Amino acid sequence: MAKIFQVSVRAGLTRVVEPIARSLLRIGVTPNAVTVAGTVGVLVGALGFGARGHLVAGALIVTVFALTDLLDGTMARMSGGSTKFGAFLDSSMDRVADGAVFAAVAYWLATEGDRWGVAAALACLLLGGLVSYVKARAEGLGMTCNVGIAERTERLLIVGVGGLLTGLGLLSWGLVAALWLLAAVSLFTVGQRIAHVHRQANRAEPSGVGR
Repeated sequence: MAKIFQVSVRAGLTRVVEPIARSLLRIGVTPNAVTVAGTVGVLVGALGFGARGHLVAGALIVTVFALTDLLDGTMARMSGGSTKFGAFLDSSMDRVADGAVFAAVAYWLATEGDRWGVAAALACLLLGGLVSYVKARAEGLGMTCNVGIAERTERLLIVGVGGLLTGLGLLSWGLVAALWLLAAVSLFTVGQRIAHVHRQANRAEPSGVGR
């Protein structure tokens, strides 16, 4: 059910993004330029607003610019496919942006004296990097790893919703609850990906070979 929802949401976003991608390509904007611009936007939202406690503005800015991850991919597909450098740049910028988001949240929570919140933010930072690393390592070994309930877009949406709930004064504990939820689903996603790769490795390697 969760996978069907993910596919439906992504399909809907793609229909919105495609005309924008087509227009940007028409005026000469490259997918790599969009990748970098999106990362800069996330950094502004996270460090310039979120870290200072402006959670609503920070969440909205981060969400808008995080969607460029879908935009640059669509542009690359329309222009003939992603280059190796484009894929490398996209993955690298994603790690920079994700690190900034959770570092900013951890910093603000620390200024508020919320030790449990800081712990949750650091757990999300660690596990988010692990989710991405497991996939990259699997693909580097020639296997697929496109599974998991908490991919990058979902992770940013969860923390964004938590930030809005707290920033709007609806739930003072909304952000911290979102972080702990995100840590849990990220850990589950790591497990999903490891299990998926394990099954592929068992099919590819003779019994008893490997470690």
